[in-house]
Amino acid sequence: MKLINKLLLLTCGALVAVATGTVPVLAKETVKLAFIGPLSGGNSAPGIGGRNSTQLAVQLRNADPSAKYIFELVTLDDECKPNIGIQVATKAASDRSIIAGVTHYCSAVGIATVDTYARFGLPVVVWGAILPEITYGNDYHEIHRVNGTMINEGKLAAEFLTKQGFLKYVVVHDTTDYGKGQNKYFSEYLKLAGGEIVATFPVSPDQQDFTAELTKIKELKPDLIMVGGLTPLGVRLRAQMDRVGVTAQLAGVSGIMNAGFLEGAGAAAEGTISFHNGAPITKYEQGQAFLDAYAKAGFREDPDAYGPFAYSAATLIMDAIEKVGPDRAKVKDLLNTTKAYKSLVGEINFDDHRQNILRANVYVAQDGKWVYWPDSEYAASKRKLRLN
Repeated sequence: MKLINKLLLLTCGALVAVATGTVPVLAKETVKLAFIGPLSGGNSAPGIGGRNSTQLAVQLRNADPSAKYIFELVTLDDECKPNIGIQVATKAASDRSIIAGVTHYCSAVGIATVDTYARFGLPVVVWGAILPEITYGNDYHEIHRVNGTMINEGKLAAEFLTKQGFLKYVVVHDTTDYGKGQNKYFSEYLKLAGGEIVATFPVSPDQQDFTAELTKIKELKPDLIMVGGLTPLGVRLRAQMDRVGVTAQLAGVSGIMNAGFLEGAGAAAEGTISFHNGAPITKYEQGQAFLDAYAKAGFREDPDAYGPFAYSAATLIMDAIEKVGPDRAKVKDLLNTTKAYKSLVGEINFDDHRQNILRANVYVAQDGKWVYWPDSEYAASKRKLRLN
């Protein structure tokens, strides 16, 4: 049976089962999984989308009569803060009834928690954090990642933006590991692409007022400001650019590519460019079926750009448990060998650091939505980017 048909059938089965109360739960062993992400604060939009998508995967699996286990999701809020992330990671990892985890959108949290998962032997699959060091900076076999990294996002950003005619840049990045990584990889690839960075501004992720930085940026007259930060920073920077009179184009990687940025920046978000490792959900074979199932499940919030990765991480883990049983070490060993796994976000192939290999894509904010660049009116020259 094709996966798309299976997803549709399971969706219908889940709804019927819920409606009739006929889910055969009593005869099966219950297995707990953890979901950890930012469910409160300025980065909650992708976190809630990831949680909902993971919950959908669990609901559909529990409605499958051929499944060996009933899965129970334990949801924890890391608040996109490393110290909180370590606390909830420790809580999940020290609970031996939890077999595996779908973990982290924020890179600063993802890198802070890898030691915890390794120490407790809890296999996890990262669903959104893109700092390369989370997988490449250690040899912890408990850590896997289905989404890509900022290496390929930064490379694509440098190549695409210079081809659009942007040659003079300013980088504003937060001082977390995430922001410093964004600055590092984008700067390296921009130099190779022929662009020039005329100034770099490291800022606190909680900084509210950018008058001083934007006043200096106005004097420098860059073609483009590159944001190396998450949504709250991107929103505040974009909102204050017009007040100071900065007319440069704004771009950022996937940390700002979510509904929170569009809602926070409002009309000023129009034309902002972003780069994301995932393709548009409707471009995937199972994409429309996923969206239909998500809508039927009644989730009010958008799955957001990384929801499909959270869903894929959950199905990958549950398939592993179905094969080897609810045993952390066995699940870890099987996840380590993942090759040609057919998922919602395409085929998953882990390299020798358990990192899935993906290519990045370009998006632009258009009429309050993130639009795949080739499908946008900007690519069709019906609208123009800002170019000084």
